[in-house]
Amino acid sequence: MNQIKIGEITIGGNAPFILIAGPCVIEDEAATMAIAGQLKAMAEDACVPLIFKASYDKANRTSIHSFRGPGLERGLAILARVKEEYNLPLLTDVHTTEDVAAVACVVDVIQIPAFLCRQTDLLVEAAREAAKAGSVVNIKKGQFLAPWDMKPLVEKARSAGNGNILLTERGATFGYNNLVVDFRSIPVMRETGCPVIFDATHSVQLPGGRGDSSGGEREMAPCLARAAVAVGVDGLFLEVHPDPDKALSDGANSLSLDMVPGLLRECTAIDRVVKRAGSKD
Repeated sequence: MNQIKIGEITIGGNAPFILIAGPCVIEDEAATMAIAGQLKAMAEDACVPLIFKASYDKANRTSIHSFRGPGLERGLAILARVKEEYNLPLLTDVHTTEDVAAVACVVDVIQIPAFLCRQTDLLVEAAREAAKAGSVVNIKKGQFLAPWDMKPLVEKARSAGNGNILLTERGATFGYNNLVVDFRSIPVMRETGCPVIFDATHSVQLPGGRGDSSGGEREMAPCLARAAVAVGVDGLFLEVHPDPDKALSDGANSLSLDMVPGLLRECTAIDRVVKRAGSKD
């Protein structure tokens, strides 16, 4: 498997798992900075490399009335301040090809949302601009795809000259308003040569489960996170919020910030056992 470097962070191979975490959406500058600072302290205490994530625009909200974020210009300015003040690598998602070049100037990982993972123009443009910037593309597996269906998407990104690709598992559609996780997908997707991330919080989402918004079972996210680490995943993706019940997006499946330290302790203990065993094979 290819190892990917983001600054001093190594992802993949037999490296310890990394953490990608932050709020679903940038609600305001003060809240974003506060969450970033707390996550950095928690990750450093657990000795887990951190990439901070937040979205400047959630273009796929269920309702036309839902909060989408501050938009491209303001959102990237806030993310740039996070990077400057806390020296953290950044991840955000793109929904249109027009946004990609500006995003590539600020973040270290350009994310392709699950619903858009088969959009060739978006994927190729993100991979091309990320290659120019020396950064990474994270392709989230669509809820409608089998894990082996990610191989053609990796080929699309590589065709643009970018070999720095992450793949993220986030559950598969199971009937209506429900997702399930097949943990066989992690080793299957690693066969592409790309490190694999597990999105523990979106995997417990109940898409559209509340009619005008998605529901979720956030209490199950730690269980799935521990299971993914036991399988040998290369990183965890968590959406977190100081008060998830008041979050403006994805609160039902977001973890409370105060749950993060304990979960990291549990997962690092599991990861050490799994990676130690893997190094002996």
